[in-house]
Amino acid sequence: MKTTIKRLQTFAHYKPLFMQLVAKDIKLKYRRSFLGYIWSILNPLMIMGIMVIVFSNMFRWDIVNYPVYLIIGQTIFSFVSESTNQAMWSITGNAALLKKTYVPKYIFPLSKITSSFVNTLFALGAMLIVFIACRVKFNIYMLFLPVILLEVYVFCSGLGLLLAQGTVFFRDIQYIYGAFITAWTYLTPIFYPIQQLPFELMWMIKHFNPLYSYITQFRTIVLDGAFPDIRLIVYGVVVAGLSLAIGLFVFLKKQDKFILYI
Repeated sequence: MKTTIKRLQTFAHYKPLFMQLVAKDIKLKYRRSFLGYIWSILNPLMIMGIMVIVFSNMFRWDIVNYPVYLIIGQTIFSFVSESTNQAMWSITGNAALLKKTYVPKYIFPLSKITSSFVNTLFALGAMLIVFIACRVKFNIYMLFLPVILLEVYVFCSGLGLLLAQGTVFFRDIQYIYGAFITAWTYLTPIFYPIQQLPFELMWMIKHFNPLYSYITQFRTIVLDGAFPDIRLIVYGVVVAGLSLAIGLFVFLKKQDKFILYI
């Protein structure tokens, strides 16, 4: 307990640095961009438009409000992919600073996750435009959407910490994770209905793919106007908590050896 309190106090002490790192990442992403933050809205809209044209005509799935269905899955998965990929290189990318002075090392991957989360909040503007264009009925359950986003954020934080420490020792993780993300894309019902899959594969995705829980919770509220199944919520919260606990445990256990490999 004392150790936890001490670490929280340390984080509070370095909070200004954490905020500065987040702000720097956001500014760098849009530096020298003519449209700036507007790209956070235009980019997902453009990708969604292309995917709607391709998949709706190619497969003709009977999905009500397919653009809404698609942009929800696309936005959540994009956050997971972007944030964890950036967190993966957060330690090695700050090697010069870590060699010169003491800074809590977990600040770097967490700042990458947080900056990606802020970018995702900007991208929600694109989602709102699609909701309005597709005449989505706003309901009281939408107040629960921030909780779902928090679940995803916590899940990504744990995964990001795990990847960050692993990349310090094994640079090949970038290639392994790249292949994993590609497979993860197709094993997540982003652009297709999960009911189209064989029963065995559908069962595996529902039970072993956390993104299914987060995306389905979001879609249930927006598309069905109903509160998500409590089992999905519990699953999402438990997986997010386990992800953070495991990621933080492994990261803190290995962090003293980082200086020998960066």
